[in-house]
Amino acid sequence: MKKELDKVYIPGNFEDRIYKYWNDGGCFRAEADRTKKPYTIVIPPPNITGQLHMGHALDETLQDILIRYKRMSGYATLWLPGTDHASIATEAKIVEAMRKEGVTKEQIGRDGFMERAWKWKEQYGGRIVEQLKKLGSSCDWSRERFTMDEGCNKAVKEVFVKLYDKGLIYRGERIINWCPKCKTSISDAEVEYEDQAGHFWHLRYKLADGSGYIELATTRPETLLGDTAVAVNPNDERYKDLVGKNVILPLVHREIPIIADDYVEMDFGTGVVKITPAHDPNDFEVGLRHNLPVLNVMTDDAKITEEYPKYAGMDRYEARKAIVADLEAEGALVRIEDYSHNVGTCYRCSTTVEPRVSKQWFVKMEPLAKPAIDAVKNNETKFVPERFNKIYFHWLENIKDWCISRQLWWGHQIPAFYCDDCGEMVVTKENSAVCPKCGKPMRQDPDTLDTWFSSALWPFSTLGWPDKTDDLDFFYPTNTLVTGYDIIFFWVVRMMFSGIEHMGKVPFDTVLIHGLVRDSQGRKMSKSLGNGIDPLEVIAEYGADALRFTLATGNAPGNDMRYSDEKVKASRNFANKIWNASRFVMMNLPEDFKFTGLPENLTIEDKWIISKFNDLAKAVNDNLEGYELGVAVSKLYDFIWDVYCDWYIELTKPRIMAGGETKDSAQAVLVFIMQGMLKLLHPFMPFITEEIWQTLTDGKTPLMLEKFPVFEESLSYKAEEEAFEKVIAVIREIRNRRTEMNIPPSVKAQVFIETELKDLFESCSMFFEKLAFASSVKVDSKIELEDAVTAVTDSARAFIPMNELVDKDKEIARLTKEKEKVQKDIDFLSGKLNNPGFVAKAPEKLIEAEKAKLAKAEEKMQKINQSIESFK
Repeated sequence: MKKELDKVYIPGNFEDRIYKYWNDGGCFRAEADRTKKPYTIVIPPPNITGQLHMGHALDETLQDILIRYKRMSGYATLWLPGTDHASIATEAKIVEAMRKEGVTKEQIGRDGFMERAWKWKEQYGGRIVEQLKKLGSSCDWSRERFTMDEGCNKAVKEVFVKLYDKGLIYRGERIINWCPKCKTSISDAEVEYEDQAGHFWHLRYKLADGSGYIELATTRPETLLGDTAVAVNPNDERYKDLVGKNVILPLVHREIPIIADDYVEMDFGTGVVKITPAHDPNDFEVGLRHNLPVLNVMTDDAKITEEYPKYAGMDRYEARKAIVADLEAEGALVRIEDYSHNVGTCYRCSTTVEPRVSKQWFVKMEPLAKPAIDAVKNNETKFVPERFNKIYFHWLENIKDWCISRQLWWGHQIPAFYCDDCGEMVVTKENSAVCPKCGKPMRQDPDTLDTWFSSALWPFSTLGWPDKTDDLDFFYPTNTLVTGYDIIFFWVVRMMFSGIEHMGKVPFDTVLIHGLVRDSQGRKMSKSLGNGIDPLEVIAEYGADALRFTLATGNAPGNDMRYSDEKVKASRNFANKIWNASRFVMMNLPEDFKFTGLPENLTIEDKWIISKFNDLAKAVNDNLEGYELGVAVSKLYDFIWDVYCDWYIELTKPRIMAGGETKDSAQAVLVFIMQGMLKLLHPFMPFITEEIWQTLTDGKTPLMLEKFPVFEESLSYKAEEEAFEKVIAVIREIRNRRTEMNIPPSVKAQVFIETELKDLFESCSMFFEKLAFASSVKVDSKIELEDAVTAVTDSARAFIPMNELVDKDKEIARLTKEKEKVQKDIDFLSGKLNNPGFVAKAPEKLIEAEKAKLAKAEEKMQKINQSIESFK
C-alpha cells in the first residue's frame, strides 16, 4: 500500500495537490488522435471582468462532468478554455479607475488607453481562470484563448471583410438602441425590458388652418421637439378629411403634416400618434415610408441639443418636466393619465435605453438566419430540452439587422478606412490603408465591433480558422454546448449562423440548456437582495466536490435549481461517508495487497453486489448520454450509501473477521466494487475519488484516465441478485418492525422464517444474526407461532416471539400513557382550529402550522394504536 487515508476527511488538504498532479501530468491535454472519436466542448468564455459566481460554477461543473466522462470512455476529448474581452463592462471598469486618478480617455488618447486596458487585462483577466481551476475544471489550459488574441483578431477581420464583400455587412443611418451611460449602441439582444410606472400625457396639436385641433397621447413628451408628422390610420373615418393637412407643433411652432399609415391602431388611445423618426423604431420605419425628415434632439448622454436653447443641456427627464410645464402653460396639455409600460434598459448598467438614429455598421440577418433555422428543424443541432427550440426559432424568425458597431475603444476596431480628402472608403484585413483614388493615408473607423461578433466565431476561431489546421479538421464541429437559457439569443444563435456561413457546418450537435441557481427561497441571486453565494467560500468550507455534487444533484436540463447550505452539507456528508468506507476497506487489507481480479468462488452476496453494480454502470452511462446528470448522480448516491456502505460492507464484516479464503474473497470484491464506484463517481466528484484511488492503487495511472465502467454480460448474476433481494427485504422488514417498537439492537431475539425458499434463507441465516439482531434463526415452509411480531414480504414471513422483545404488560402500559398525552394534544389543537375567532384573526401561516401539528399528532396516535393492537 502506498499510504493510508487521513483519519479525517479534509478536502483542503489535497484538492490543490491533486489538481497540480493532473495538470503537471498532462492529463487535460487534447490530442487530435485519429484512432479515437473526437468529443469537443468550447467553454462559454467568461468575461475578464468576471468573478466566479454560482452560474459559472453550475455551467463549468456540467461541462466538466461531460468531458471527464467522455475522456474516460475513450474519446479524444478537448475542453477548450478562454475568456471574453467584454468591451462595455471592461471599458467601464478602466474608465472608472481612471476617473479616480483624475484622468479621462480623451486626455491620454486611444493608444494610451489601449495600453492601460491591456495591462488591466493582464492583471485581472486571469483571475476567473484560477477560480475555475479551484472547481476542478479539466480544460486543456495549453490552448487557452482570448477573444482579442492574435488568432481571434485575424478571424474577426476575415469574417468582416467576407460579409462586407458579400453585401451582408453595410453602413447606414438607422434607429438603434443607445445607452446614454455607456455611451454606445447596443444590440436588441442586449436590451432588457422591465415594467416601469409612467404616464400618458394627452396633448392637443392645433390644425394649421385654424379649424380646430387633433388630440394624441405620448409616454415621452420630451421627444415632441423632434416630431416631423402626426399619423392616423387610413381607414379611420374620424380623421379621413384631415389627412394631408398640417398641424402646428406645440412649443416649437413648426408646421408638420398629418399622414395616413397602417401602423396606427384605431382603437388605441385617440387613434392619433406623433411621429418622431429619430427617437422611436416604429416611427423611424413610418418616416422611411413617407420620406419624413429625421431630427435628432438629444446628445449621446441623453441631453437636449443646442438647437432648442430653452432646454439645451437638460437631461431627458429634467427636460420632460420643463416641457410638460410649458405645454400646460400654452394650453396644449389636456390631461395626464397613469400608465405602466415595458421599458428597455441596458443589460450592463440598467440605464433606460434611448432609441436614436445613428450612422452605424449592420449585418443583414435574414439570409444568415434561414440556414440556422433549418439546421435545428433538420436536427443537425438539437436543444436539450427540446422546448427551447421555440425561443431559438422565435428570435431568428423575428430578427432585425444586427447593429455591430460600438462607440468604444476596447475591442476589435472596425477594419474600415476613410479618406478625409476625397471621401473614399475601403474595407480591408490590413492594419492600414492608402486611398486607392488619391493616394493619401486613410483614417480607420474609430468604432469597435460588438463583443458578440468575435464570440460568435468562438467554436472555429479558437481551432485556428481561417487557417486550415489539424485541430480544426479533427475537433470541428464541436459536440455539446452547455449554457443557460438566458444566453440563447445573445450567443447561441450567433454561433449557429456564423458556423454555417463560414464553416459550412453547424458549430455543435447539441445545446444543453441549464437553468439558474436560485437561493433557498427560489429567488434569483442578486447584489440588491444580498443573497448571492460565493462558490470559492463554499469550496473553502466544504470542498469543491461537495459543491459540484450539490449542483449536479436534482439537476434537470432547462430547470432552475435552489441552492441551500443544507444541500451542500448533505453532499459533504456523502463525501465523508465515502472517505470512511474507503478507510475501513483499506485498513483491513494486507500490506502487500494488489487487486488481480475477482475470485472464482463468489458467494451469493458477492454476486448480488456485482450484478447491482453492473446495472448501475449501464444506467449511469445511459443517463449521461441522455444528459440526465441529476438522475445519474442520484443513482450513484443510492448505490454507494445504501447498497455498498450500509449493506455490503456490513455483510462482509463476519467474513473479514473469520479470516482465510472467505476474507480474501470478500476483500477482493470490496476493492473491485470500490474501484468501479470511484470511476463512476469521478466526473461528479473528481478530487476525493482521485485521492482515494491513488491511495488504493499503486498510483501509476490517474483515475481520470482510467476506463469508465460499462455493462458487462459476464458480471450479470440476475438469478442470485433477485434471490438475495428477497433476503434483504425480510431483514429490512424485521428492522423496520423493531424500530417501530423502539427495540434497541442490543436486544437479540429468535427469528422464525416461513418460506418456500428454505435453502436460500437457511444459507443466508448468518445475515439475520448480523443485520436483523437474531439470536438464532429457524427456517421452515410452515411455522405456527402465537404472540409474535411479524414481518411480511412477498417471499417470506418472519416471526419474532413477543416475550423476547418486550414485557407485554409494561409495554401496553407505556403505550397507553403515551396515548393519553397525544390525545390531549389532539383535543387542544382541534379545539383551537374549530374556534371561529382564532381562524378569523390568526395569520394564514399560523393556521397552516397548527394544522400540520394536528396531522402529526393524529399520525402518531394511529401508530400507537397499531402498536397496542399488535399485542392483542
